[in-house]
Amino acid sequence: MPATALRDAWTPERLGAAVDDYVGFHRSPELSGRERRTAEKIRERLTGLGLEVHEVGRHGVVGVLRNGDGPVVAYRADTDGLPVQEETGLSYASTETAELDGAEVPVMHACGHDAHIAVALALAGLLSAKRETWSGTVVWIFQPAEETAAGAADMVAAGLWDLVPRPIAVLGQHITAIPAGRVSIGFGDIMNLGDSWRVTIRGRGAHGAKPQESIDPIVIAAHTIVRLQTVVSREVDPSHPAVVTVGQVHAGTKENVIPDEAVIALNVRTPDAAVRERVVAAVRRIVDAEAAAGGAPAPVFERISRFPRCYNDPQRAEIAAAALDAEFGAASVDRSLRATGSEDVGALADAIGVPLVFWMFGAYRPGRESMPANHSPHFGPDAEEAVDTGARAGLAVLERFLAEPTEG
Repeated sequence: MPATALRDAWTPERLGAAVDDYVGFHRSPELSGRERRTAEKIRERLTGLGLEVHEVGRHGVVGVLRNGDGPVVAYRADTDGLPVQEETGLSYASTETAELDGAEVPVMHACGHDAHIAVALALAGLLSAKRETWSGTVVWIFQPAEETAAGAADMVAAGLWDLVPRPIAVLGQHITAIPAGRVSIGFGDIMNLGDSWRVTIRGRGAHGAKPQESIDPIVIAAHTIVRLQTVVSREVDPSHPAVVTVGQVHAGTKENVIPDEAVIALNVRTPDAAVRERVVAAVRRIVDAEAAAGGAPAPVFERISRFPRCYNDPQRAEIAAAALDAEFGAASVDRSLRATGSEDVGALADAIGVPLVFWMFGAYRPGRESMPANHSPHFGPDAEEAVDTGARAGLAVLERFLAEPTEG
């Protein structure tokens, strides 16, 4: 590991404080767009560090750490949780609930955004305390509503880049189900585009004993769900990592009543704009055609979310990869990151035409037998190892970018 004044300042005491933060945020997750308490805690911490603090959009918080002449670098952490019932068995497991679509649902940091917050706050505190070791400006972006692809776009629309200095790059990282002490980075498109819809299939209700008087939306929905699985297998080049998933089906109130409508919610992941256009067109064609085949009116599509590209600038990503090599050793840095999941962090960089650099870091103690993935109710990172890996990775890349020569 490199010996620098900043790196040496990452002490066991700072790690312990960051783990305490992680545990606190893990206990109290909030759903996308409702991160009020989380934002208040972040704002208090950044204000206490003496940063220039802005509230941007709905529960977005930005802290600007100015430290003389030098590069401006933005670092983003997301803050929202998910409607998942935690089953980790951790002593600090979440017991939070919230209202969602008319029902009370459990809430959990099942994607690890609690670790992102804790790491970012720890790094902001470290750089604030060790100003004599670096110069420049860091814009700390705590972004809500990543899970719904709304947060980054909302912060941009609310004037983020009019309030803070323009960075040379936007940096970010995400915890994932690999061993701690390991990181993964890629070049170009590193994650899929994402599109989600709620589709209402309209029929005609009737008694279950008189199906001839109905247009059965459940049968139409069933055929639609099965046929949608042919989009990827028969219409997309196998070398392109596309996914079509139907994650929700809702219809009916009683076994002997054919309902008026059935609702399905579906999610599409595609690697680029061309495949996105092809897959989305195929999905709409199939949904409309199955309704027509069943004698039903045209279905109603309601968009749930639309994730932008997550494009790692190759030149800047290589700079970050070299910094990660120096910190963890080249054998612990995977350079082939290409995930089928989606992220909205790219919207922050694309909005002002600056490079994005995004990578993944390990969540679990090396050698652990079970490593549940993000979004699982069992996703329970080993706190100390995970936070340490995230902080070391973030610090290594930040330090490298803050050392970049400035124009003039």
